[in-house]
Amino acid sequence: MTTLKAATIRADDASDKAGVKLTPKRRNVFTLLLASDTPLSAYELAEQCKEQFGQSIPPMSIYRMLDFLTENNLAHKLASANKFVSCAHSTCNHIHQVPQFLLCEQCHQVKEIGIQKEIFAALKISVEQAGFVLTQSQLELKCLCTDCAQAIAQ
Repeated sequence: MTTLKAATIRADDASDKAGVKLTPKRRNVFTLLLASDTPLSAYELAEQCKEQFGQSIPPMSIYRMLDFLTENNLAHKLASANKFVSCAHSTCNHIHQVPQFLLCEQCHQVKEIGIQKEIFAALKISVEQAGFVLTQSQLELKCLCTDCAQAIAQ
């Protein structure tokens, strides 16, 4: 089974569980996120929908579609860039670690990796000891991918 097919099946399952329909437009937005090597904004997704599917969708409608995808763990919003990526685990159904995103400052590639729950628990305790309450568990780290780091070093 292809990765796209597995991800689409999972998206269909998430829609059924949420009691909503994975409309063709939602499916197209999800497909665009899966195919992209870099995060995409709602405006970029609207433009790509127009180019690839001949669908003119207002960015506000794209945002609602992205809300659905993020609420069902099919996509993630990168707060630092106000852009979206497909979930690296959108093709499987098992429990995962807390997501952490490595963002290349040069080529804008994003890699989703997991933080061990024990490490995240220690971070949460540190936050609480500092007198704060954690409201979001997602971490975004600015980095350079290996290719960009090597190109800069040369």
